[in-house]
Amino acid sequence: MIRVALTMLRGDSSKFIGLVVGIAFASFLVAFASAFFAGFMTRGFSLISENPEADVWVMDPAVQSVEQTVNLPSSALSRVRSVAGVVWAAPMALGKADARFANGSIQSFDVIGVDDITLAGAPAASATVTEGLRLPQAAIVDAGGTEGKLQTPVSTADQWPQDGPHLDAPTRELRAGDELLLNNHRVRIVGHSHTLPRFPPRPLLYMSLANADRILPPGRHRITFVLVSAAKGVDPQNLAQRIHDQTGLRARSTEDFKTDTVRWYLVNSEDVGDMGAMMSLAASVGFGVTAVMLFMFTTDHLRQYAVIKAMGATTRQIVLMVFAQASAVAVLGTGIGMGVCVVVGTIAARGGYPFRLMWFAPAAGGLMVAIISVLAALISVRPAVRLEPGVVFSSR
Repeated sequence: MIRVALTMLRGDSSKFIGLVVGIAFASFLVAFASAFFAGFMTRGFSLISENPEADVWVMDPAVQSVEQTVNLPSSALSRVRSVAGVVWAAPMALGKADARFANGSIQSFDVIGVDDITLAGAPAASATVTEGLRLPQAAIVDAGGTEGKLQTPVSTADQWPQDGPHLDAPTRELRAGDELLLNNHRVRIVGHSHTLPRFPPRPLLYMSLANADRILPPGRHRITFVLVSAAKGVDPQNLAQRIHDQTGLRARSTEDFKTDTVRWYLVNSEDVGDMGAMMSLAASVGFGVTAVMLFMFTTDHLRQYAVIKAMGATTRQIVLMVFAQASAVAVLGTGIGMGVCVVVGTIAARGGYPFRLMWFAPAAGGLMVAIISVLAALISVRPAVRLEPGVVFSSR
């Protein structure tokens, strides 16, 4: 009976193609949205990922992610360093500042202050550029996933004009030697870095902790995180628990802190709702197309089902035929949809878009297709089950 059902399906090529396209579209959208969301979440903990030398992150007990932070007193650094199993501990400061470019334009930056002595937390750049952070008022600039946000005037006549901002002047990208004005402090750019893009995207300024302390607004506390390297053979999670027990501060291993950050975004980010809406749209479109096409296919072939019933087929066999057709379309459509997702996602990733195909993306697509196919089959099987062969053959 299954072979007969599949033969019937292939015989109506237009509806067969329509069913496959509907399923492929649904599986593609669900998988792509899941992979796109995973890419955004990965960018959410970019600061953690670009500091692999840190095994443990120490922070205020209220901090749940790198996105929403509270600073620590300076004494926290020495307290963490006193814990057994800590090889080294370095401070990191996070802040925000509005920078004025040479043409008078304004741009908000995330300021990251790194350890003055070891430069732990500094971005990956050439040794000369990194060492330049030790100079007074020096900074490394990074696009942070943005485009066109680091532009300064080409002509010296348009730089720091006395007659007002020259916002329409031709511009070029910032480079070593250019200057910005942050909170009435001159900042000299010593180079570019190319760290992981942020979510949401925003330009970054890396500087030494001493420079950051001068430039950022005054505050009682400046240190946001303490980066800790564990001794050889010491488990980061055990060390984090030990730091918490002895200092009262929140300490998380690198992997645990990434998980915390993703969880924070899931609870607080509006983009989660957008992704859910996209998946709901994909499911609705896929279900609508599949249900309508499969129902039309079943009703158009009632005469064939009537013949099969007249030959002694049971209701169970008829139901099995309809579900076999839905399953065949689901498997074929899912395969096509996933293949398109990989191709489009690869192109998108090369273009700089956040795309990370993790295991749950195809799983979500497959689950959604399975639900759509079962519901469509349940709706479509009713005409065939309630069919009376005599009524069909009498043309009533």
